[in-house]
Amino acid sequence: MRIIAGQFGSRPLKSLSGTDTRPTSDRLRETLFNVLTAGNPEALACSVWLDLFAGTGAVGIEALSRAARMVYFVESSPKAAAVVRANLKSLAVTEGFEVIEREASRALRLLDSEAVRPDYVFLDPPYESHELYEEVLGLLSQSQMVRPETQVIAEHDKRFDPGERVGAIVRTRLLKQGDAGLSFYRIT
Repeated sequence: MRIIAGQFGSRPLKSLSGTDTRPTSDRLRETLFNVLTAGNPEALACSVWLDLFAGTGAVGIEALSRAARMVYFVESSPKAAAVVRANLKSLAVTEGFEVIEREASRALRLLDSEAVRPDYVFLDPPYESHELYEEVLGLLSQSQMVRPETQVIAEHDKRFDPGERVGAIVRTRLLKQGDAGLSFYRIT
């Protein structure tokens, strides 16, 4: 696993051994960031991200590599959070991030109370935990964090549909690649 582009392009990232964490593949991350920067390589400059269920932190670190201003890595597993910190340290990243060791729903309530206003929210719960998609998308749809210009992206198994609409959040695009899908949402 490596960083695709930007300041840290081609640098390797550590991962957890075993099957508890399923990092977003390099190919799917490349597709995601190509969609987000289509026609505008500077589209992510100074952006604020939430990387929910961060795992290794690959998506958030990719955003930092592409000039994101701030990334909030939310990860409830202490082992995975340690890997996120180790990956940031290996790249000498010392600012522009916060690692939050909490369940996603608790972290969202905390960040909402702190008036965090992300430009991008990426969520990648365990594929088999279908209820987490509905819970987190539902919380986001009711949150002050998500504005009309905020892009919410859910990675999921291609055979699972997290829904066209969850509360006020409506899917605007669905991409499938390999075994994974990316659902892009906006608030209405």
